[in-house]
Amino acid sequence: MSSDNAQQRRIGRLLVANRGEIARRIMRTAHDMGIDTVAVFADGDADAPFVREAGRAVALRGRTPAESYLDVAKVLDAARVTGADAVHPGYGFLAENADFARAVEAAGLTWVGPPPDAIASMGDKLAAKKIMAETIVPTLDSLEVDGTTDLAEAANAIGYPVLIKASAGGGGKGMRIVESESELADAVAGAQREATSAFGDGTVFVEKYLTAPRHVEIQVLGDRHGNLVHLFERECSIQRRHQKIIEEAPSPVLTEALRAEMGAAAVAAAGAVGYHSAGTVEFLVDGEGDDASFFFLEMNTRIQVEHPVTEEITGVDLIREQLRVAMGEPLGYGQEDLAIEGHSIEARLYAEDPANGFLPAIGTLHAFELPESPTCRLDTGVETGSEVGVEFDPMLAKVIVHAPTRSEAALRLALVLERMVLGGVTTNRDFLVATLRTDAFLAGDTTTDFIERIQPAVRVEQDASMLAGAARAATLVAQAERRAAAGELHFMPSGYRNSVMPAEQQRFEHDGEEFCVHYRPSRASGFEMWVDDGDPSTVHLVDHVPGSTASAVIETDGLRETWHVTRVDARVLVQGSAGAVDLVEVDRFPDLGAADVAGAQVAPMPGQVLSVHVEQGDTVEAGQTLVIMEAMKMEHTVVAPAAGVVTELRCAEGDQVDNGQVLVVVEEADEG
Repeated sequence: MSSDNAQQRRIGRLLVANRGEIARRIMRTAHDMGIDTVAVFADGDADAPFVREAGRAVALRGRTPAESYLDVAKVLDAARVTGADAVHPGYGFLAENADFARAVEAAGLTWVGPPPDAIASMGDKLAAKKIMAETIVPTLDSLEVDGTTDLAEAANAIGYPVLIKASAGGGGKGMRIVESESELADAVAGAQREATSAFGDGTVFVEKYLTAPRHVEIQVLGDRHGNLVHLFERECSIQRRHQKIIEEAPSPVLTEALRAEMGAAAVAAAGAVGYHSAGTVEFLVDGEGDDASFFFLEMNTRIQVEHPVTEEITGVDLIREQLRVAMGEPLGYGQEDLAIEGHSIEARLYAEDPANGFLPAIGTLHAFELPESPTCRLDTGVETGSEVGVEFDPMLAKVIVHAPTRSEAALRLALVLERMVLGGVTTNRDFLVATLRTDAFLAGDTTTDFIERIQPAVRVEQDASMLAGAARAATLVAQAERRAAAGELHFMPSGYRNSVMPAEQQRFEHDGEEFCVHYRPSRASGFEMWVDDGDPSTVHLVDHVPGSTASAVIETDGLRETWHVTRVDARVLVQGSAGAVDLVEVDRFPDLGAADVAGAQVAPMPGQVLSVHVEQGDTVEAGQTLVIMEAMKMEHTVVAPAAGVVTELRCAEGDQVDNGQVLVVVEEADEG
């Protein structure tokens, strides 16, 4: 392509057909290149940071993905009315929709991505496996499921365990592991429903499931002139629900020979479909060293969530390269010009509860601040005050570090996460920190069964000392702020009394338990403080910086510690060096007197009821399906905890339900 043709492709205004973290990431590079940007947004994203940061923004007038980011006509109309001349799809939504890519090009816009035919070829995972087999890239045995498939025969031929997998999409949706024939039919039905909901395509296939491989992917990059390179590998084996949560580059186990072999296979795979732009070829690696085997898993024809770790070890801005390639520019470098420098690890910070099966969480993010040190890269779509709802993926941020060695990177990332000030929404922060600090992770023992096999701690255990410290911090910060707001006698020392008075009290509740902080001015300075009947400590408020999240340096019996306190009505979110504590001021928290319903089976999170499998009066067995819900494009099954009778049915198909809402009441059968 001549320089004249490349000039004709120049992008002046880029519409980002996505939201959140990846929209901001794309805009950041586009702005650095002098390219104006356009955001499109769903109703719930109207106040999101990516909307404010774009040069222009268009409301898509819808709440759900189908009504907004997946509506091709609305997205293209937004490009037309804003004068955009190019579209970047990011990841997810329409990123791997070949028809959308063709529609963008048919509208006279530049598509920032691979050729539509390449998307179509690799978007169908079954078709992709056939292409790979012809390209002599190893693949796992698999078979498409349709109306004529004998499921039992197919699974037996492949050999248990098998994986039921959606042919379209990714992100762990539409996937089920099946250990035996008795689980097969329900797993296929569930995967088909989930795939249809998430991707609009319910096609699934049965594939051989490797129980403990490594998930290793190769980043490829090509231009429109036929040049293709790989930018080495990322290992993404730390997963829950088949979705990655920690990624790193390079892999801790690939030898130079295996790296070269897998890189060549990935380039061959991309070349087989005439690929250009950024893409990823994913493999499962069985074993270690030069004798390890690898098998083609899929090709993602888009930018990946975990692309930052590749950028950190190579110095290549992959979004910039996508934009350059879309404008017709050559890469300008070859494979020999690329090298690995140091080690990078990324953790995905999710609004979810690891202690409750990693179910997504919702709420208002009342505190969200990075520590001053260690240094890190933060790619995020949220900020303090952001609302986390049920419509979209619950990822809050990607926290990325780069260090000379793998162990330094892991420990630095753990410390960054530990020191982040987070409050208001339950997150997987503690779980990520625990994972990064396990001996197994630090030793590189990171197969896909890591979480089940190692079982890192899901949260920090909050002992009496930690609770007491948090309560002292909450009490002192509140006392200081009340004193600062005093309209009279503000010149008097804090807590001053001209006579001996009983100690002041502040009661808190934590995890259903109440305790009391007692405090009174010390004869020297500061306060004497004690919790319940504990021994008193001499406590000084050394420094206090007020704000929505107040920062305070508190000295307790000579030991100083920095605390961060966020107050939301009666709720007090307190974070110190040992972790975060969520307290409630008892005297300001209303007692609603709500009584638990015996035998109630409740919604594990807000969502929609997909199907109800029982009626009032039915006799049920332990583990029997009662209700199937959908939330954040994932299915959740509510089952009977024990044998009994359905005495109440409080939901119906299609209902929107809140977290903790009673769906079914089951009266357990008498053992006699």
